[in-house]
Amino acid sequence: MLADSYDAIVIGSGAGGASATYKLVKAGHRVLVVERGGFLPRDGTTLDVKKVFKEGVFGNKDAWVDGANQTFVPDEFHNVGGKTKWYGAALFRFADHEFEPDEAFQCRGWPFGPETLAPWYDEAEKLLAVKAFDNEPELQALIDRITSHNPDWKPNHIPLGLKEEILNDPEEAKHFDGFASVSAYKSDAWWNLLEHVRDDPNFTIVAGNRVVGLVPAEGNPRRVTGVRLEDGSEHSASVVVLAAGAMTSPRILQDYTAETGVDLPCAGAVGANFRFHLNSALLSVSPFKDHDVLRKTAVFFNDRFPHSTMQCLGWMDGEIIGVQLPEAVPSFIDDAMGAHAIGFWATTEDGSNPENRVISGGTSGTPMLDYRLDRIQSSLDEHHALIHAYERSLLACGLVGVSRYMGTGGTAHAMGSMMTGTDPETTVCDPDGKVHGMDGLYVGDGGALPRSSRVNPSLSIYAWGLRLGDHLGRAH
Repeated sequence: MLADSYDAIVIGSGAGGASATYKLVKAGHRVLVVERGGFLPRDGTTLDVKKVFKEGVFGNKDAWVDGANQTFVPDEFHNVGGKTKWYGAALFRFADHEFEPDEAFQCRGWPFGPETLAPWYDEAEKLLAVKAFDNEPELQALIDRITSHNPDWKPNHIPLGLKEEILNDPEEAKHFDGFASVSAYKSDAWWNLLEHVRDDPNFTIVAGNRVVGLVPAEGNPRRVTGVRLEDGSEHSASVVVLAAGAMTSPRILQDYTAETGVDLPCAGAVGANFRFHLNSALLSVSPFKDHDVLRKTAVFFNDRFPHSTMQCLGWMDGEIIGVQLPEAVPSFIDDAMGAHAIGFWATTEDGSNPENRVISGGTSGTPMLDYRLDRIQSSLDEHHALIHAYERSLLACGLVGVSRYMGTGGTAHAMGSMMTGTDPETTVCDPDGKVHGMDGLYVGDGGALPRSSRVNPSLSIYAWGLRLGDHLGRAH
């Protein structure tokens, strides 16, 4: 069945998709957003530790296999607003030098410099109300101890998309990092972008309906004219934006090329060069009780680890720790640990390797994430060195730290599988997001990012989406 036609169809409502949609609607274009998941409830359940972390009520349920054919479930979210509803609202710009290639670390460069993205970084920061928060007293005391023992650790404030009102709501303040805000205290793709165009007659959203295929122009598979949804409906448009995320967008394109037989110059690059940061959580236990609430306000840089950062995590308590421990551990032990715990997040940029890739299993098969750390040895070596050095610094301050690598399932920072660049054989889309060899098909999510940098990629994905939306708004 054929539904109404649009100027543009955007697949996905996360950072990139919402940004492109916002700009297109503001430019007067009729836009359909298709989101696989529905709207999140606002009844408080998205702040419930057991439902979010232990039961995984809101998370992805789809199983994947890794390169060794072992099953795992990626850390993905299918809901309106995508992962921006669940992220920790850390909204960094990539550093200027992180737009350049770094061959020694297997890092590909951007096809343009930071000055090109700067206007959309500026706009994204305004739309998302990015600000820095003061460190709370006990965190600041710890930072002072760390830097006095080792001045190589250089603390900075984390730029956060949070409303200051969250400080007056301890329940929300304790549950913003990894939870979906009920009161819209946290900036996200829905509240800060799509909500502002929701009542515009040019904006339509279909939620809870998955895209199962792209529709080719009759007799010309190099031109996409719409999408086919799980309910059997088809929607047409002159432009389709793949913004379903770096683990889904390449599979949609892979399935399309397999179905139509179209031979694209970038076919070998679709799904390749997948990156998602080397991330480890580090839990430290202090002899002192920690009464801070927000906590996630500081990040450490260290010149010894130029591709890495160490961030403070949000609130830790016995309940949060308890869902990570075996059920046999008594709750009073959980509570005792939680009262003295503070968490950190170790992030290292992962270099590009074309063999680290997303592979579609087709419409009925199991998708694969073939990602191995030994393909990016420099990243692995720096990540281990970073954690060991930080643990030593914590120990000098009287804190014992234990770390855990997040593994293949920790895909919160998925990037790179639809990389932008000028070479149509080694990248997927051009500097304006257009898929090489295709007409009417663009990439609007983190898959386009050539480097993962050493910080959270969300702001760069927002900026990429805003720039894409402006480009499409002028070109069509």
